[in-house]
Amino acid sequence: MQYIDTTIPGNNGALARFTGYVPDNSEEIVPDRLRPTVLIIPGGGYSRTSDREAEPIALQFLPADYNAFVLRYSCAPSVYPTALVQVAAAVQMMHDHAREWNIDTNRIAILGFSAGGHLAANFATTAGDDAIREQGYDPDALRPNALMLGYPVITAGEFRHDGSFRMLLGDNYLDPTLMHEVSIEEHIDEKTPPVFVWHTMTDDCVPVENTLQLIAACHAANVPIEAHLFPQGGHGLGLGTAMTGWGGTNGIEPAIQSWPTLALDWLSRTFA
Repeated sequence: MQYIDTTIPGNNGALARFTGYVPDNSEEIVPDRLRPTVLIIPGGGYSRTSDREAEPIALQFLPADYNAFVLRYSCAPSVYPTALVQVAAAVQMMHDHAREWNIDTNRIAILGFSAGGHLAANFATTAGDDAIREQGYDPDALRPNALMLGYPVITAGEFRHDGSFRMLLGDNYLDPTLMHEVSIEEHIDEKTPPVFVWHTMTDDCVPVENTLQLIAACHAANVPIEAHLFPQGGHGLGLGTAMTGWGGTNGIEPAIQSWPTLALDWLSRTFA
């Protein structure tokens, strides 16, 4: 197993931390195996990156023979598009080291949670293409083959998670052009990869309407989407188990614990 741990620069000297778990190939089994790969983008309202949505999530994919990477992107006071460009740099790094890290570049998924879900969707759709292109990256060449989201921030409209957009845009919060640019449901088109998303109906932080608007936009654009709306559970649950809980029964929610299995099943069909 290789453990990758490096930094990725951003605007104004901001640095992101890029870590990864890369299983070794075996001469006894398939010495030249190329694996599907997932890049995990934690949430945290663009003010931090949550531990609950980082390594514990990566460890769910290793037994299924995936490479798993985590990007701890720059948050406030860094503002848009710093984190977005860091995602592009991370995916570019994955392409550049594909042979060394046994990455199948035709089977790369991005998995984002909450505000990290917004960041993942911003990168995977055409919403951030201009900002990415301005920094010298080709968004079409780097676009992932699958997009997975957990309780994502999607809309900058009526049902927005206000705090995330305040942190993301800083002094430019409520600028009409930028608010349109970062409202993901307005940028779903034929370039959007297949989507897997889950949310709880009782999320009291990021309203489920974010995911409902995503579903509607994907349906209108004929983008394949699998959505799971669980009947109960709060926000930021991660795995919904003691592994990502925060003491006692806090964060333990049996209703959502099936999502990693559902996601892996979906990926196996999407990457078939």
